[in-house]
Amino acid sequence: MKVAKAAEMRAIDTRAIKEYGIPGMVLMERAGLSVFKRISELFRPRKTIVLAGGGNNGGDGLVVARLLKNAGWNVKAHFLSAIPKASPDCKAQLDMAEKFGVPVIPGPPGEKEFHAALVVDAIFGTGLEREVAGKLAGVIEDTNRLGEDIIAVDIPSGISSDTGRVMGTAIRADFTVTFGLPKLGHMLYPGAEHAGRLFIEEIGFPRELLENPSIPCELLEKNRMALLVPERPPYSFKNTFGHVLAVAGSRGKTGAALLCAKAALRSGAGLVTLGIPEEAAGIFQTRVTDEMTLPLPSRAGSVSTDAEKPIFAFIRERGSVLAMGPGLGVTPDTGELVHRIIENCPVPMVLDADALNSLQGDFGVLARAGTPVIVTPHPGEMGRLIGRKGPEIEEDRIGSAAFLAGKTGACVVLKGARTIIAEPGGKIFINPTGSPAMAKAGVGDVLTGMIAGFLAQGLSALDAALLAVFTHGLAGEIAACKRGLYSMLASDIHDTIKDALEVIKDRVIRNADQSADQSADWSAGNHPGNGRELPHIP
Repeated sequence: MKVAKAAEMRAIDTRAIKEYGIPGMVLMERAGLSVFKRISELFRPRKTIVLAGGGNNGGDGLVVARLLKNAGWNVKAHFLSAIPKASPDCKAQLDMAEKFGVPVIPGPPGEKEFHAALVVDAIFGTGLEREVAGKLAGVIEDTNRLGEDIIAVDIPSGISSDTGRVMGTAIRADFTVTFGLPKLGHMLYPGAEHAGRLFIEEIGFPRELLENPSIPCELLEKNRMALLVPERPPYSFKNTFGHVLAVAGSRGKTGAALLCAKAALRSGAGLVTLGIPEEAAGIFQTRVTDEMTLPLPSRAGSVSTDAEKPIFAFIRERGSVLAMGPGLGVTPDTGELVHRIIENCPVPMVLDADALNSLQGDFGVLARAGTPVIVTPHPGEMGRLIGRKGPEIEEDRIGSAAFLAGKTGACVVLKGARTIIAEPGGKIFINPTGSPAMAKAGVGDVLTGMIAGFLAQGLSALDAALLAVFTHGLAGEIAACKRGLYSMLASDIHDTIKDALEVIKDRVIRNADQSADQSADWSAGNHPGNGRELPHIP
């Protein structure tokens, strides 16, 4: 499913009206009707306040008010704009609402009116471009403070449709009903938190407009991910599914390497070898069971530049994918080694953590790689890589990922809530799966191993990244249901990769508790109702 910016959604709306002959008032009626139906499913009749601005979003809200009134609800509409400044369609809806007996009150409601009321937020739509201030800011703050249940029309008022940023102040909705496509502001934080439970409703836009290739951003969905899961033919053996060499670990950081290696195996790789500092070989040897080890020349607890020859010798003989970085350490030796490997490696690479930190801002070396490269930075690592601060990356996650992908030709996985995947051709993908329980050390190392495992089974760099990110987040959700938001560990994700893949492939989760089933179900988008619901991940 595409994820639209405000201008892209306006273009869809305009083309639907001008090229397909769908009147704007018809689209407005359908939008309001979809909100009305969703309210009717979620709530029994009760006192309702509709906060309507003077734009088409306010017109949608007035349709809701009229339909609720006609269904016998106790509803009032508070019109928060000067009538002469309202859009033509909004004025028409205002007239109809009054004829249906809806009390339309100029100005905001008083504090007492909010008591026990359902509030429908239709103040601003997706076109908001300025900071909210003055009386309208006060209305939003009163609504958040006093409103019992809040449902937003299209997007919570005060949220930037393109960035998810709070424009001064913003409605904190319990539910949001949007139309045609989700917007970036619904997907990116803090907008995602303000949206609450998100419903995407079909109101009659032509499918070809909603699937327009010129819209570069997409939301990862279970159905597409199911097509990417590698097959396991009956006539196969371990070499059929590739051999991952994970160059990882250093003194004091053996756990990261082991998490990465185990995840590659759990994701289906046939063989995994850990390339480790020779001085730590004894420690690793006592902890590995399914993995093999390749002791490498080391210095000061980390692999040294002398490791280049044995690494390439191993890859030429047996390796099909190289994962590098988890727990690797950052020293002058490792920095030089990472540069040499990137420029000369003959197999696809997954670079994470200290492999990226070792580049020290020299991301241009990634463009000199002769094979596909996937990089998996978190915001801090991305900032160090491209010379920006972590908060700057968070303010523009999509732009940062797209910049690095475009400059280097690498597939970029910018981890976080929500993880962004950018490919060099300009396509952007947003991952909806994940849990706050995953804010733990080692979770990124598991993701690196999963990407490498899918690469080893023959997926392209982009497909391996997409499937791994989606599965990793879903496995994290299931693990959090089993272990709890506070107690889940990165190693717990290993045990639920299998469950996540079965959910993606529409197989029954066996030996999982009911909460895990429910978590997997809503992540897969399986909900009652006519519209698609996307989960809110707090």
